[in-house]
Amino acid sequence: MKLKWVQFFPTLRGIGAAQGEEAKKAVVEQAAEGLALLEEAFGKCSKGKAFFGGDRIGLLDIAFGSMLGWVRVTERTNGLKLLDEAKTPGLAKWADRFCADAVVKCVMPETDKLVEFYKVLMAKMRGAPPPKQ
Repeated sequence: MKLKWVQFFPTLRGIGAAQGEEAKKAVVEQAAEGLALLEEAFGKCSKGKAFFGGDRIGLLDIAFGSMLGWVRVTERTNGLKLLDEAKTPGLAKWADRFCADAVVKCVMPETDKLVEFYKVLMAKMRGAPPPKQ
């Protein structure tokens, strides 16, 4: 499971950094392959239950769930749907359940605010003034 997550994260970062449509398409395909592996791992780990470890949120849920905000930022800023019910139904439903948990809700950043942070961060990395709000 660890290897599958390690392979997905750099790919997620590479989507926004890809130069040109062909490069972006290739990185999105890599992300889709990584998510397909995670979907398979979720099915095996969860054994049909709500979370990776069963009925309750566990370590693997927290590890993957900690990146859900950035997955959503990547989706929004690149016009993509990575956690797609048609392609990764288990993960898509898991993400909804994870984010709906009362404990997670109070710590999960709002996607809109995270997108704004991302824009400011990217502007600073490029040496440009941050976008006006």
